[in-house]
Parts: sequence; structure tokens; C-alpha cells
Amino acid sequence: MGPDTKKGVIQRKRSSGRAQIRDVARVAGVSAITISRYLNEPGKVAEETRKKITAAIDEIGYIPNLVAKGLSSNRTNVVAAIIPTITNSIFADHISGLSDVLEDNGYRLLISESGYSLERETELIETMLAHRPAGLVVTGQLRTERGARLLRSANIPIVESWEIGAEPIDMAVGFSNFDACFQMVSGLIGVGYRKIGLVSAPVAANDRTTRRRQGYYAAMEAADLEVHPGWVRDAKFAFREGARAMGELAEQHPELEAIFFASDVLSIGGVMECGRRGIRFPEDIGICGFDDLELTSMTNPPLTTVRVPRYDIGRSAATMILARLAGENQAERVTDLGFKILWRGSTPRPRCS
Repeated sequence: MGPDTKKGVIQRKRSSGRAQIRDVARVAGVSAITISRYLNEPGKVAEETRKKITAAIDEIGYIPNLVAKGLSSNRTNVVAAIIPTITNSIFADHISGLSDVLEDNGYRLLISESGYSLERETELIETMLAHRPAGLVVTGQLRTERGARLLRSANIPIVESWEIGAEPIDMAVGFSNFDACFQMVSGLIGVGYRKIGLVSAPVAANDRTTRRRQGYYAAMEAADLEVHPGWVRDAKFAFREGARAMGELAEQHPELEAIFFASDVLSIGGVMECGRRGIRFPEDIGICGFDDLELTSMTNPPLTTVRVPRYDIGRSAATMILARLAGENQAERVTDLGFKILWRGSTPRPRCS
């Protein structure tokens, strides 16, 4: 195509608004059918042709109309994900796992944040489904009645992530938050701790936190140990909140022998507060966390924590959706990726570990 023709296409695009497939076809010197094949199944288009089309798209600023595509095929090539927050770094790995698998298979990831509000999540579910995604990933297994109803009737692959304790609406991937905390607290009891505190996120609209607390109480009960009401504290996901909770427990309950922070964001804050107060661990008190953030291996001494498969949860969720879209039969609706307790210097190490 000569420069005058290209110039004409670009001028028409600027005067009429959004560029169309036919405009890309003219600039690339191929048919509109080839452009459509490139957009939907790029692997079926020759490499040299793909290069021409890519250059044409860049030159005229073409943006595919995914909504129109969804209307014709009843779905887009977008997979949606709703996470509680973008400020907690554990979800960054989760998103990376999702994106890596989806991008490699020609899909795009659309992310929304619920802010730990089930009502907000329900609104987002409705909005996402209205845009006809190919699949949807949500966090946890706790929904409003309307949210659960929307997911059940969505007729697309749905994956609930990060908790596997309940019957899934469609599919679920993650680990048992109950078992992880039960084993951690049982391990602390096994090395001699009896008075163990717990700092976790608020349980409202968060079934992962609820299950972690249940695991804590169950382990204490199994060992016939009482729990003082003041030993269990809420703290939002922030370093300063972990520090605040640590300070309050140190002042109000000096009898505590160990504190389990059910989030490493909180445990790091607790460690910082220990430093300010001259509290040594494990000499004065045992400290442990949950998530295995990188910082936990860099404290002095390194923090005992629960390692969870953050990245793999995302990868598995995407893989499950793609398998369903490909028509593959999935015998298992629930994928348990497990967890691992890392015993480090902030607590004594069990003899069996």
C-alpha cells in the first residue's frame, strides 16, 4: 500500500473516530478475514503476516472491540478477577500467576478490588458478568446470597481462590487456612509454649481469617489450653497495625509466651515494635507469621512463618478456567495446593521438623 493510501486511512480514522478492522486490513495489505483470524487465533497466521498486522495496528491505533466480540460469541477473551485489596503484597503474586498463564494463551486479565466488602464484591460480580468475561476468579468462598446466585447462573468457569474449606460454587483452588493455623499453633505448643496470643485481620467478610482463627482455637482446645479473650486481637493489614497490636499485648498481657501473627504484614510490624521496646525473640517471647513474605527471612533472627503458594494459586486458577473453556473434563473441582511451615529462629524448632 502506498503512502497516499495509508494517509487516507489514517485521516478517515481521525475524522470518523475509532479505527476499524477494514482500516487495519488496508494498511497491512491483507483481507479483513485475516485480521479477524489474527485477533482470535494468532497462531494460525503466518509470522510475516503477523508482523505486518502488528505494524498496521500500531500505526493507526486500532483497538479491538471486545464488547462487540463478546456479543457475537457470548464471551470475550478477558478473564476477570476480584481481589480484596491491591495493597497487600500477597495478591501481587496471585495476580502474576493468573496473568502469566492467561497471557500465554491469548487471554487478558481484568482486575477489580472489593475492599473486603461482600456488598461491593456483589456489585463487581454483576458488572464483570455484564461484560461477558470468559471466566471469573474470586477470593475466598464467602459471598452474599445475591453474589452466590449470580455466580451459579453465570454459565462461565468460576474459580474461588485462597480457601477450600466449603463446597465450591464451581471450582476452588488454594489451601486449608484452618489446617495451616492448627498446625502452626500445635507446633508452638509442641516446643513448650502454653500461653499463645493471636493477631489477625478482622473476620468480617473474610472467611480466610475466620478459618485461621478457628484453627488457632481448635489447636489450643486440643491441647486443653485456655485462651484469655484479650489474647486475640484484630488488626488491619498494615505494619503499624501489627506494631500497635504487639504493643498492646506486651503491656496488657505480659504473661504471653508467644504471639502468632496470622499475616506477615502484621508480623513484621510486631517485630519492629519488639525492637523499639527491647523485647527479644525468642528469648522473651516467640514470634511467628503467615505468608512467607521476603522480609520474614531478613529479620534477625528470621521469622517462623507459614509458606503459602501465592503464585501457584493464580496459575492454577487460570489453568482450571482454560481447561474448562477447552471442554476438558475435570474430575476434581477442588485443587489443594497445600502449605508449609518454615521453622526459623524466632521460635524454637520442633524436634520432628
